[in-house]
Amino acid sequence: MKRVISRILKREEREEREAEKTIGLIIDGPNILRKEFGIRLEDIKAALEKVGKIRVAKVVLNQYAPQGLIEAVVNQGFEPIIVAGDTDVRVAIEAMELIYNSDVDVIALATRDADFLPLINEAKRKGKETVVIGVEPGFSAALQNAADYIIKMEAKKA
Repeated sequence: MKRVISRILKREEREEREAEKTIGLIIDGPNILRKEFGIRLEDIKAALEKVGKIRVAKVVLNQYAPQGLIEAVVNQGFEPIIVAGDTDVRVAIEAMELIYNSDVDVIALATRDADFLPLINEAKRKGKETVVIGVEPGFSAALQNAADYIIKMEAKKA
């Protein structure tokens, strides 16, 4: 009898885990990880835990990112992606890869930039849930209105 109950419990646990949404997170580093905002990667992770389980976590940075920031990204379990010049194109490429990844249920984008509105719309068109993570000032109202979930981070007080 114990064996049967054990199998049932394991099956229920497996079904619960399978029901948990998988998240692909892309952070627009130069837009969100600014000293004046004081946004911490662990705070972004904690906020997303209410939505599901982060499976892919990438931070796109430009070539001017300080070594300490790159180390912090790695230490938090994120993949740093360093690009020369503007980061927007690389953020878009990474997000499109996630949109077409069948193992990802939710696309989370940390940015304030309205330029990424077409990404949110494409993700929704492909059946993905969307989360936009941002901070004021300059957090695009259009981006917030398009997303399924909005996470507004608190900027540190000066």
